[in-house]
Amino acid sequence: MEGKAANSLFYGFRGSSHYLNSFHKEVLMEEPNVKSHRKSRKHQRFLKYKEYLQQRGQHGTTHGPQVDEVSNNCSEERSEKLDKIKSMLCSLPTTTTISSASCDYDSGLSVSSSSASTRPSSPCSWLKPGKCVAIDCEMVGTGPGGRISELARCSIVNYNGEVLYDKYVKPELPITDYRTRWSGITRRHMQNAIPFKTAQKEILNMLKDKRVIGHALNNDFKALKYYHPKEQTRDTSKICYLTKMACLTHTPSLKSLAWHLLQKKIQVGRHGHSSVEDAQTCMDLYKIVEDQLEQDLLTRGQETTVSIPEASTSSNINHYMDDQYWPSDLDEDCK
Repeated sequence: MEGKAANSLFYGFRGSSHYLNSFHKEVLMEEPNVKSHRKSRKHQRFLKYKEYLQQRGQHGTTHGPQVDEVSNNCSEERSEKLDKIKSMLCSLPTTTTISSASCDYDSGLSVSSSSASTRPSSPCSWLKPGKCVAIDCEMVGTGPGGRISELARCSIVNYNGEVLYDKYVKPELPITDYRTRWSGITRRHMQNAIPFKTAQKEILNMLKDKRVIGHALNNDFKALKYYHPKEQTRDTSKICYLTKMACLTHTPSLKSLAWHLLQKKIQVGRHGHSSVEDAQTCMDLYKIVEDQLEQDLLTRGQETTVSIPEASTSSNINHYMDDQYWPSDLDEDCK
């Protein structure tokens, strides 16, 4: 009785014997067939509609050649535009005859005998001459025996050699040695000198995002208490192309490079060095090898300080003293 009751109570339970033999099984087995019939009928309708479109010539496959033709036309238009742009670029002149007074920069040497430039523009389009400046600093001695070098004058010139900044700076410590023979600084120049902190702020603002050219820049940056990115510095004392052109075998002085390559005499007379003249000379020397140097750095895939390639592996500071920038007893301060 209990078995019959269970079978009767759970007649729809799939585990019962009645359920397995009931019509539910037949219904479940027929459902997939119904779905498959529906799919087949739908597919048949699709095939008939496809055949109808093919007969009328409107099937999607007939649009393939039209799409290809449109894409080909677009590619041809793009190529034509590129060809026009290239032809325009090629037609641009590679030389300029505009005087330096009417533009922000020119690519020629800023010597007194050249007012216009006929030199080809730099091959490195990313290098803007307006972003190049040359700097030179003159120092005096402070502290016991004047052994501490501090900034007393700073000059900055642009790519044309025009003076952007030229001010006398009052050192933070009392001056004990003016070094007039080398610096050209006298007591009279300090009367209207500006404080070091003020000058430092002004100078660093001018050097920001600029390519800085100079000779023995480590001395100038040390006096400014500043560090400029190496990839944005060009030290004429370390450019091997200049050393080879001057036929020198050691780290050259600025005076030697100016005489051999520019036929220009600098740092002569009893009045000492002129930071403006030295900065202009550095810019003129850089322009001689600018194209070759920057193209070489570009092909290397990265900009590095021009100590690569170096003219010499020697870092002896005495090489910088050939033009008597400093007395011999100041070598330790300049390292």
